[in-house]
Amino acid sequence: QPVEATDDAFWDQFWADTATSVQDVFALVPAAEIRAVREESPSNLATLCYKAVEKLVQGAESGCHTEKERQIVLNCCRLLTRILPYIFEDPDWRGFFWSTVPGAGRGGGDEDDENARPLAESLLLAVTDLLFCPDFTVQSHRRSTVDTAEDIHSIDSCEYIWEAGVGFAHSPQPNYIHDLNRTELLKLLLTCFSEAMYLPPSSDSSNTNPWVQFFCSTENRHALPLFTSLLNIVCAYDPVGYGIPYNHLLFSDYREPLVEEAAQVLIVTLDYDSSTSSSPTVDGTTTGTAMDDVDPPGPDNLFVNYLSRIHREEDFQFILKGVARLLSNPLVQTYLPNSAKKIQFHQELLVLFWKLCDFNKKFLFFVLKSSDVLDILVPILYFLNDARADQSRVGLMHIGVFILLLLSGERNFGVRLNKPYSVRVPMDIPVFTGTHADLLIIVFHKIITSGHQRLQPLFDCLLTIVVNVSPYLKSLSMVAANKLLHLLEAFSTTWFLFSAVQNHHLVFFLLEVFNNIIQYQFDGNSNLVYAVIRKRNVFHQLANLPTDSQSIQKGLQRKKKTPEPISRTNSQDGVSMEGSRPAAPAEPGTLKTSLVATPGIDKLTEKSQVSEDGTMRSLEPEASQLSPEGNPPAALSDGEPWSGEASYSRRDRRRLSSASSSGQWTPTPDWVMSWKSKLPLQTIMRLLQVLVPQVEKICIDKGLTDESEILKFLQHGTLVGLLPVPHPILIRKYQANSGTAMWFRTYMWGVIYLRNVDPPIWYDTDVKLFEIQRV
Repeated sequence: QPVEATDDAFWDQFWADTATSVQDVFALVPAAEIRAVREESPSNLATLCYKAVEKLVQGAESGCHTEKERQIVLNCCRLLTRILPYIFEDPDWRGFFWSTVPGAGRGGGDEDDENARPLAESLLLAVTDLLFCPDFTVQSHRRSTVDTAEDIHSIDSCEYIWEAGVGFAHSPQPNYIHDLNRTELLKLLLTCFSEAMYLPPSSDSSNTNPWVQFFCSTENRHALPLFTSLLNIVCAYDPVGYGIPYNHLLFSDYREPLVEEAAQVLIVTLDYDSSTSSSPTVDGTTTGTAMDDVDPPGPDNLFVNYLSRIHREEDFQFILKGVARLLSNPLVQTYLPNSAKKIQFHQELLVLFWKLCDFNKKFLFFVLKSSDVLDILVPILYFLNDARADQSRVGLMHIGVFILLLLSGERNFGVRLNKPYSVRVPMDIPVFTGTHADLLIIVFHKIITSGHQRLQPLFDCLLTIVVNVSPYLKSLSMVAANKLLHLLEAFSTTWFLFSAVQNHHLVFFLLEVFNNIIQYQFDGNSNLVYAVIRKRNVFHQLANLPTDSQSIQKGLQRKKKTPEPISRTNSQDGVSMEGSRPAAPAEPGTLKTSLVATPGIDKLTEKSQVSEDGTMRSLEPEASQLSPEGNPPAALSDGEPWSGEASYSRRDRRRLSSASSSGQWTPTPDWVMSWKSKLPLQTIMRLLQVLVPQVEKICIDKGLTDESEILKFLQHGTLVGLLPVPHPILIRKYQANSGTAMWFRTYMWGVIYLRNVDPPIWYDTDVKLFEIQRV
C-alpha cells in the first residue's frame, strides 16, 4: 500500500545505511522487486525517486560537509542508478522525470519558480554541482575549519577542473576517495542518459536525448569545467603507473574506473548528428581566442561546441598524445607481458577520436601534419587484424575502418604512409620490410581473405581507402604488391563477378589503385610493376571476360563447387611475425549487440578531384545518370543499400549472401557488357605491351631466372610518353550523413551496455536500440 511522502523514517532507511557499495545496492534491490513496485504501487516508486532526488539536491545545497551527508548522497546515487533503467523500459513511466512534482513534501504554499523544475533537471543540476563539491569530489582550496567552508554556490568551478590539460595548467594532487565519488556520480549520469537505449533506432535526427540536451545546455553552469575535466582526465591517464613497469600490481589503480566512466559520459554527450547542422568550424576557418564572440553561434550542445573550438597547438598535442598512448597500450602489453595495466576502453577511445576529427577539422589537420598520425594508425591496424575472425567485434572493425576512411580523404595521410615501418608489433601477418603503406595493405588483405563472412560489407570501404592513398605511395614492398594482385585475382574470377550485383566494383577499385601507382608513382614501384607483369594473365582474362549467357551460367556453376570466398592458397603467406598469435574467433556464448546497417560507399563518401596544385574540388554528382564507377545506376545499386551487420535483420542477411540473392537478381549479358566496357585497363595494357617483350628478351638473352636482375631493369626503365595521358586523381572523401550518425549511436550504446557489468546496470532490461545476441 502507498506510504506517505512525509513518513521520513520509512524513506530514510533506503539511504541511511553506512557501509554499502553500489554492488550491495544491486544485490539488495532485485529487478523483480522494482518491476513489482512499478506495477503494483506506482505511487511508492514515484515517491522513492522524488525523495532520492531531493536528498541529492539537499546534498548539493549544503556542500556535503559531514561524512553522514556524503554517505546519503552516495546511497541515493546508487539507488537511482539501480532504478532508472526500469523507469525507462516502461513507456508509461518515461515522462515521469520530466514532470514536476506538485508541492510534494514542500510544506504548503511557497510555490515559487524553483518548484516548477522537472525532476530530471533538478537531478542533473544536483549531480553537476556535486561533481565540483570541495572535499567530496574536488580538493578544497581553503585550509581552515568547517565554519568557513566554501559556499558551493559561490565557487568558480573552473578553478576546480580535475586534471591539467586543455585550458587548465594545474594538476591537482590525486585523491582516490574523490575519484571513487566522481565515478559513482558519473555512473548515475550515464544511467540518466541511457534512456536512448530504450527507443528503437530511427534515422530521425530530431529526436535528441532530452537528458543530454539539458545537461549540455547553458542551464548547466558547470558545462565548461566539466567538459574540460572529462577530456583531461581521459587524455592525461597513463596506465603504466607513471612509467614504472609492474607498478599496477602493487596497488590497485582507482583512476582507471574514473577514466572509463569519463570516456563513456564524454562520447554520449557528443552524440550529435553533424550532417543536419551547420556547425561553425566545419571548414576549420574560425580564428581568434579560445572562446571568441565573433564566431557564429555553434550547436546548442555546448560539449560539441567546445570540442569544435579547441584550437591551440599544445591542446591538440596533449589530446593526440593521450589518445595514442592509450590506444597503443594493448600493443605495449606484448613486449613486457603484464608490465602495464591493460586498458579495456579502446572502443570508447576510437569513438572519441572519431568525434574529435569529425567535429574539429583543425584537429584533423593537426593529426595529419606530422607522422604522429601513424601512432593512431598502427593500433587501429592491430585491432582490425586481431578482431577479424571474431563475430562479437564487428563494430570494432567498422569504427576502425571508418576512421581510416576519414583520414584517407586527406592527401597528407597518403604521404605519411611512406614512413618506414620499424616498430615490430607482433601481428599474425607475413614478415615484411617496408613502409606503413605496406602494413596497411597486408592487414587489409588479411581481413579480406581470412576474416569472417560478416565483414564483406566492409570490402568496398577497405579498397576505397587503398584507392585514396595510392597516388602517394612511393614504393610498395614485394609482399604488399603480391597481396594486391592476389586480391585482384580473387575478385576477378567469373563466379565472383557474376554472383552479386555489386561485386565488380571491387575490381574497379583495384584497377584504379594500379592505375594511380603506374601513372603517378611509377619510378619507385618496380615491385608492383614486376608483380603486374608476372600476373598479366589476370588482366588479359578481365579484358576477355565472356559476356554470353552460357559462359555466365558456367561461371556461376563453378561457384557452387568452391564455396570458399577467396582462396588463400596461392598467396604465398610465408612466416608470420614472431610472438604473434593467430586472430581468434569469439568464444561461444560471448554476448554481442546488433548494429544498424551502414550506408553504401556512394552515400558514405563524395568524390573530389585533385588538381595540379594539390587542391581538391568536390565533384558535383552528375544528375544521377552515372554512379561512382561510371556504371548505369541500375548496375550500381539495384535498390541494394550497402548492408551492415548481418545480424540486423533477416532481409539484410539474405541480401548479404550473394548466393541466395540470385533469386531476386540474375546476371545478364547486357549487365556484364554495361560495366565490362568501362573497365579502366588501357594504362595497364599499354604497360604490358611495352615491358613484357623487353623483360622476355632479357630472360632469353641472359638465360635469367633471377628476379633481382629483372627488378633492376624495371627500376631504371621509364614509360614517359608511352602511357595514356594521366587521369585526374579522384579521392572519395567521407561525408557526414544521418546513416552513420545512427550507426555510431547504436554502436556506442552497445559498447557501453556490454562494458558495464559490475554492476550490470542495464542487464536484463528491455532495451530497444539493439538486440543482445550470443555468438
